[in-house]
Amino acid sequence: MFREAAIDVVRARHETPGCATVTHLNNAGAALPPAVVTDTAVDHLRREAAIGGYEAAAEAAERVEGVYRSLARLVGCAPDEIAVVENATRAWDMAFYAFAFRPGDRILTTRAEYASNVIALLQVARRTGAVVELVDDDEHGQIDVADLARRLDDTVKLVALTHVPTSGGLVNPAAEVGRLTRAAGVPFLLDACQSVGQLPIDVAEIGCDLLSATGRKFLRAPRGTGFLYARRDLAQQLEPPLLDLHAASWPAPDRYEIRPDARRFETWETNYAAKLGLGAAADYALSWDAAAVTERITALAAGLRERLGALPGVSVHDRGAQLGGIVTFTIAGVEAAEVQRTLRAADINTSVSSADYAQWHLRSRGLPDVVRASVHYYNTEEELDLLCRHLPRPR
Repeated sequence: MFREAAIDVVRARHETPGCATVTHLNNAGAALPPAVVTDTAVDHLRREAAIGGYEAAAEAAERVEGVYRSLARLVGCAPDEIAVVENATRAWDMAFYAFAFRPGDRILTTRAEYASNVIALLQVARRTGAVVELVDDDEHGQIDVADLARRLDDTVKLVALTHVPTSGGLVNPAAEVGRLTRAAGVPFLLDACQSVGQLPIDVAEIGCDLLSATGRKFLRAPRGTGFLYARRDLAQQLEPPLLDLHAASWPAPDRYEIRPDARRFETWETNYAAKLGLGAAADYALSWDAAAVTERITALAAGLRERLGALPGVSVHDRGAQLGGIVTFTIAGVEAAEVQRTLRAADINTSVSSADYAQWHLRSRGLPDVVRASVHYYNTEEELDLLCRHLPRPR
C-alpha cells in the first residue's frame, strides 16, 4: 500500500476539473489537464483574438522562453538542448531521420517498440540498406541488457528504445542501456512518450543522447504538443530532415547555416497557446514530488492488477521487472473494444491496445487486442473498484 499522505489527492482532484465528471483511466492516451494548463492555453488564444497572433506571441516572448527552461528542468538538461514540436512522433522522427545511415549499418531496437517508430525504422532500412535488429527480451519481458552488450560494436549506429511501451505495463531499464551505449560510443534515442510525467527523468542519469516526449499523456499538457531533448554535442552533428527559416539562416544566396542549438529540429510556425500550455504543464509537474508521483501511480496500478487478477475470466498481461501505470487485460470471450464501450457507457475511460500496432510485442506472444487502463496520481482506489464493478462478464 502506498503512503496516502505522500500525494495530496484532494488537491490534485480539485485542480483537475475533469475528475468531477468522469472516471479517467486513459492517462496513457491523454490525461486530464489541470485547470492551470487549460487556462493558460485558452487565455493566450483569447489574447490572439484580441490583439492579433503575431502581436500576442511577441507579448508572450519571455513566457515562451520560459517553456524551454521548464522542460529542461523537468528532464535535467540545458534549455538549448530542448526543441518544442507538435508531438512525440515528430520529435522522434526529426531526430531519427537526421542520421545518415548506410548499407550494413545496424540499428538495435526491441520487441516493444512503438508502431510509428517501427514503421520509420523499416522505411529507413529499405531506403538505405541499414539493418534493424531486435535485441532479445529477458525472462521478465524487458530488454535483455546482456544481449545488448553482446551486440554492440562499431557497426551499430543507433540504439532506439521505448522506455515505457504503450501496449503493457513494462518499464524498460533505460539507465542500464545508457551505461552500455555511452561506453560503446553509440547514440541512444529514448522514446519517453509514456514515461515523462510518470517517472522521474534525468537524461544525464539515463545516459540517453536523444529523448522524445509528448505533452498529452502523463505530463497532462494540451494535445498537439511534444518536445525533443538533443544532447548538445550530438545535435550539432545532426542535420534535420526538414529545415526552414527558423531551423536555419540564409546568409548568402547559395548557402544556409543550421542553428547550433536543439531548435534546429523545430519549425517557425507553432501553436503558441498549446506551447504555453505545455510549459504550464511542466511547471505543474515540477510542483509535485516526482518520486511520490511514481510511487502512487505504481501502487494504484498494482492494486488494479490485483483486483483484475482475482476476477473470473480476466487475464492480466503485463510483464516486466518494473511495472508502471499501464495495466492491460482481457476478458474471456469478450472483445477488448466491447469492454471499452461498456466502461465508457458508465463514464469510465479506458482504451484498447491493438495487436496490429504491436506486431513484435502482443502478436509475438499470441495476444489479441487488449484493454488498457492507465492510472495517474489523481485517480483513487474507489475508481479502481468502479471499473471492476462495471466490467462485462466472461462468456
